[in-house]
Parts: sequence; structure tokens; C-alpha cells
Amino acid sequence: MARKEHHDPELVEQIAYHYREILKLIGEDPEREGLVKTPVRAAKAMIDITQGYRIDPMQIATQAIFEHAGSQMVIVKDIEFYSMCEHHILPFFGKVSIGYIPKGKMIGLSKLARIVDNFARRLQVQERLTAEVCKLLDEALPNDGVIVACTAEHLCMKMRGVEKQDSSTTTFDYCGRFAEDASLRAEFMTLLKQ
Repeated sequence: MARKEHHDPELVEQIAYHYREILKLIGEDPEREGLVKTPVRAAKAMIDITQGYRIDPMQIATQAIFEHAGSQMVIVKDIEFYSMCEHHILPFFGKVSIGYIPKGKMIGLSKLARIVDNFARRLQVQERLTAEVCKLLDEALPNDGVIVACTAEHLCMKMRGVEKQDSSTTTFDYCGRFAEDASLRAEFMTLLKQ
């Protein structure tokens, strides 16, 4: 998902028009020197940070599934992500860690990061982001269990509203053997700390 996306000029201009109007509504002059190009830049940025709507995450996952006989648990930890809160359209960002128990197949490790990016690059809430990653991997990959942990900081809590600078939020979702066995979840959490 890190690749640069082509920007449709018509879409850019439609979004830029609205940014110009917003600038006027908050009391700014969109024609002043520092703001003349801002609506177009903001429109391109919005297109980039919402590219997850235009890419099918199942297609990402199924591009790299391979035969695999072994592993009790596979963990990829600390996948950084950046997203936009759907309630305030302000950034939230953090790290996702994914564990799964292979069932004859494995997924290319880079695809896990791409799947996280795909769901993060939408207007989103952390709880749903965590659940969507877990559900997609469970559906795309033969497995005996999937677990996803996500820890993030939310600018909607830091720069407005309650303004709590040191707060973070952690969410989990899991299925299969991770749902059935608390000791397996505990093992995942212990391995994350190593």
C-alpha cells in the first residue's frame, strides 16, 4: 500500500473545491499565498490516506498463500499503521501484532502488513480495524486460530475533547483455538513482549 497512487484530476478538483469552501467557513482566505495550493494538496492527501477503499484486501491475502507443514504459531508484531478516525476525521496511529496457527498453509509476511494498511487507510475505528484484520485472515488462510492485537494513540483524544496526552487504546480480536484456550492467548501476549 505504500506505492504512490495516480490521482484522478477530476476527483482531486471535486475534493479540493470542498476544502476551499471549508477554509472560507472557518474564516480563512483560500486565496492567500500560503493557502492557494492547500485545497489540492489536501485533496491528494485524502485520496492517498483513504486508498483502502479502492483495493480488495482478500485479493492482497490470496496472492501469497503457500504450503507449510509446521509452526505452532506464527507472529508478526509491531506493524505500524496510520488511520483516520471516522468520528472526527483526525489521525490515529499505532501498531498491530498478528498471530496465527497454520493449518497446512502460510501467508507471505509482507501481505500481513499490506492487509493492515488496507483496513487502516479508510475512515475507521480501532475496534473495527482489529476485527476486520482478524476476520479476513481467518477467511483467507487455512488456520487453527488467528489473534490480532492493536495499540494506538488517537489525536481526537489528544488535541481536542478531553485532551489526554498520555492515553492509548488496546484492542484484541481472536478466533479458533485462541477463542477456546486462554493459555494460548497468554502465550501470544508473552511472545509479544520478547
